[in-house]
Amino acid sequence: MAAPAPETTTPRPPEATAHILEVTHVDGDAFAVDIRDHRLLIDQPREAGGTDTAPTPTELFAASLAGCVAFYAGRYLHRHGLDSEGLRVRAEFTMASDRPPRVDAVRLVVAPPPGLSEQRRAALRVVVSHCPVHNTLLEPPEVHIEVAP
Repeated sequence: MAAPAPETTTPRPPEATAHILEVTHVDGDAFAVDIRDHRLLIDQPREAGGTDTAPTPTELFAASLAGCVAFYAGRYLHRHGLDSEGLRVRAEFTMASDRPPRVDAVRLVVAPPPGLSEQRRAALRVVVSHCPVHNTLLEPPEVHIEVAP
């Protein structure tokens, strides 16, 4: 009688760590966003009924993408021993004219430090186009919205 085949198990990927933030009402259209030990504020412009005390959530969305690109650009420069003085990222976005309300286009312009060679500029373009926020836009996550009881 043959010995039973050893059990084989497929290794499970590690459980994803949930990153938690909380948004609470402050006043009118203003909200506080608590992330770890940091607090951001969001509001709406006066023409939209807010008091314009902070950026809108949509502006922070574009800022998140621009900030991620800037971070990856800075890391690339640092990794190659290049100066990051003067590095800037400009973001422009437009809203869709139809429903549902959403951002329909984002343009990012990375201004590298002066004197960066064309070869380094090409490599920088590749690196910044793979930041996690950009990747998330290319491969959108599942979003589940619940209303607590």
